[in-house]
Amino acid sequence: MTVKNNYLSVMCCVLAIAVLGGFKATHQDDGQSAEKFVMGKNELKDKIKGGWAGQTIGVSFGSYTEFRYNGTMIQDYQTIPWDANHMKKLMTEWPDLYDDIYMDLTFVDVIERLGIDAPVDSFAHAFAYAGYNLWHANQAARYNILNGIAAPASGHWHNNPHADDIDYQIEADFAGLMSPGMPNAASTISDKVGHIMNYGDGWYGGVYMGAMYALAFKNDDIELIVRQALDAIPPQSDFHQCIADVIKWHDQYPDDWKQTWFEVQRKWTDEVGCPDGVFSPFDIDAKVNAAYVVLGLLYGEGDFGKTLEIATRGGQDSDCNPSSAAGILGTIMGYENIPDYWKQGLADIEGMKFKYTDMSLSDVYEVSYGHALKAIVSNGGKIEGDEVTIALQMPEPVRYEKSFENLYPVARHDLNRNLTDELVFEFEGTGFALRGAAGKNAGQSADYVFEADCFIDGEKKETAQLPTAFRTRRHDLFWEYQLPKGKHTVKVVVKNPSNDHHVRAYDVVVYSDEPADGIEAHQNH
Repeated sequence: MTVKNNYLSVMCCVLAIAVLGGFKATHQDDGQSAEKFVMGKNELKDKIKGGWAGQTIGVSFGSYTEFRYNGTMIQDYQTIPWDANHMKKLMTEWPDLYDDIYMDLTFVDVIERLGIDAPVDSFAHAFAYAGYNLWHANQAARYNILNGIAAPASGHWHNNPHADDIDYQIEADFAGLMSPGMPNAASTISDKVGHIMNYGDGWYGGVYMGAMYALAFKNDDIELIVRQALDAIPPQSDFHQCIADVIKWHDQYPDDWKQTWFEVQRKWTDEVGCPDGVFSPFDIDAKVNAAYVVLGLLYGEGDFGKTLEIATRGGQDSDCNPSSAAGILGTIMGYENIPDYWKQGLADIEGMKFKYTDMSLSDVYEVSYGHALKAIVSNGGKIEGDEVTIALQMPEPVRYEKSFENLYPVARHDLNRNLTDELVFEFEGTGFALRGAAGKNAGQSADYVFEADCFIDGEKKETAQLPTAFRTRRHDLFWEYQLPKGKHTVKVVVKNPSNDHHVRAYDVVVYSDEPADGIEAHQNH
């Protein structure tokens, strides 16, 4: 389909929805070609509330399943509980579960304090110095920022082995919810914030979610939203191709989400970047988990419970995935139309502050609505009385970028030992990632910061700080990706050993510029 035909097709859909759903589509008065549509302030706020409430319901529903089903789906005979006390119990007893929300609120707060055009350093500083713990791309980025590697370099795959992980994908909801009908405005925000912790497919995950949220304000056709939002992602990217496959398989197997799940598993679950997921069933990759979000949206067919169930039963990051799916569907439906069964207990927690924040759901409903009004005006819309006029945007592809280009994992070698002074290992290939961590010995309460040098083929490549504190830790010990192909020797020297603390090396993942020839190369040694 040409861009022109694509545009005309969507305009027809928007105009139809305008007639059926109360929108009033108008042409711009200034003669520009962009379309505009009008909606009531109350409807706008209701959709924003639906998005935030949907996220919260989704992460609560998937809570106890997160990463307990890796490389497998959650079977039908396994009941996922839900009752009126579920959310309050989680908010009270397991507040750290809600990283999907309080991570968003970090960036919402920056916008509230400094405005829509807040500089990237403000977002990065707030993120890096926040009191919550982080993992994967987020933690790698936090370490980078705290140690002098500023955004966007903090999220680039050269500096972040987790650049393709799911992190910004679960944090981008705010960008879409403050950009109603304006997916390109959401992408502009995602360009700034998402590159703090991600790059390539990892960044695209957030761009795609933001675009789906933005489109959900003006459209209730889920399949169209899923397809249209994909226009924001460069077609040559793996992320685009993975989601396009899910759409294709949904067309091919419209009544069998499990068959599509198996197709995703077969084609797209070979982990390259995240060292924890290479040669492992564990998969925190953005595109794979985004595929499960889309699985829930397409096969859920607008049914809130069915969408939650399928997005969760896909496994892997199975609290974040239903959170994204339910947030998007909640935006389509609006708060008032989310079934009461799924809102049971929500009123009990709407006034509770999320841990690490000064905001509750009730607060963010209002704050996010205020940000949306400002974004509407700054993007060519206007506010008149009880109505807002939104300048409609068609999704445009963001720039192409690819993480871990020409890298293929070929081996994982177990180490499983503490570094009393130094570690030496050899490998053949073009790169490596050394997994490990600094920690406290039994009975030790005080934290410590190790300093270690990494030498490659006799040349010192880096001196790194290795804190034992979990919040400031280095997620992986050392890595290097763009070495000349051949045999290499790596030596890690701990410069300030401690009798009360340790640096432990878990294993090393080896990369080359082409796949290994035989399965033996993949085995542990």
